[in-house]
Amino acid sequence: MPAPESRRALADRLGRAVRGLPDLRTPVVVVDLDAFDANADDLLRRAGGTPVRVASKSLRVPALLARALARPGFHGVMAYTLREALWLVAQGVADDVLVAYPTVDRGALARWAADPRARSAVALVVDDPAHLDLLDATAGAGDSTTLQVVLDVDAGWRPERGGPALGARWHVGPRRSPLREPDEVAALGRDALARGLRLRGVMTYEGQVAGVPDQVPGQRLRSAVVRRLKTASLAQLRTRRAAVAEAVAALPGDGGPRLWNAGGSGDVAEAAADPVVTEVAAGSGLLVPGLFDHYRSFVARPAAYLGVPVVRRPGPGVVTVAGGGFVASGATGRDRSPLPWAPEGLRLTALEGAGEVQTPLTGPAADGLAIGDLVWWRHAKAGELMEHADVVHLVRGNAVVDTVPTYRGLGLVW
Repeated sequence: MPAPESRRALADRLGRAVRGLPDLRTPVVVVDLDAFDANADDLLRRAGGTPVRVASKSLRVPALLARALARPGFHGVMAYTLREALWLVAQGVADDVLVAYPTVDRGALARWAADPRARSAVALVVDDPAHLDLLDATAGAGDSTTLQVVLDVDAGWRPERGGPALGARWHVGPRRSPLREPDEVAALGRDALARGLRLRGVMTYEGQVAGVPDQVPGQRLRSAVVRRLKTASLAQLRTRRAAVAEAVAALPGDGGPRLWNAGGSGDVAEAAADPVVTEVAAGSGLLVPGLFDHYRSFVARPAAYLGVPVVRRPGPGVVTVAGGGFVASGATGRDRSPLPWAPEGLRLTALEGAGEVQTPLTGPAADGLAIGDLVWWRHAKAGELMEHADVVHLVRGNAVVDTVPTYRGLGLVW
């Protein structure tokens, strides 16, 4: 493996790459294809032969989705809305799309039911009889017997002592599905089958394992606690998955294989090791945003950067850049702020943070920057960065090799 590139060298390389663009509009977003491809290889290595489904919310660039899917080992897209899934199928980007979040979009449901191609390509997550009621109400335009649903099962950790009441209060993990016990899952599965729907499979997302860094500098004790909780979560979940799998296997089927989707970029290997899991999901691991820097399970290779220019020099040791205030979603905290990354030696101020239309930066690198120089940032999350640009410039080495639209650039809002 080549030696890590210094941040100063990275800033110089990306600057050279975009300098030749005929119309350099900022903020400018670039994706380093060498890092993207290396990250894709790492995800496949960790998956150990289990297919990897690409999470579109973490890319939001059709060309990057297609690039990942062209690699043997990646199969299918995990979409975040039904309208997005229908668009991906209609455009030929994917022919196997799992919508990983329930929908109440009646218009999209009616379009799905009326489109034979979409019915065969798209599966929709459900976790409540009310979701099935909506399918009943909107499927009149098509053949409901070929609508595919996936049961989303809660994968959070709960203490095994103290009963359900204590467990509900001490839940650790995403608050997603009300389905937890095997009989609850089987009951909804039977309901779906009784309505003439096709039961495609099961999904379990253990966000408390996949989405929490566990080797954070300066947080040794907290990281140790997180690692212990991850170990406990995986052990409990392996037992729970097996019980749910047994209950689902007892349901009548159409003879076809049922999928079991699990995991995320932070626990690909652990999810793939569970014998009931047939595929793992990953997306952030392709771009490696700031929140994915400190995991024991993989080496971070950042691939996506945002460039904004220096527009002011308020005084010694301070520069001001245009924009920069792209804060990530989630529980509000310092880890949601974008990272001024290259050149190294810049930091946000405590008073202003990442600003709305301009951002002051301090630090030893500030005095070496002139007005017009680009400062390169990393977003805390992967796909959210792409909501701030119409196009992404794909860089190989020190050259832009292609420029492709984001969802935003295509006028798509999901």
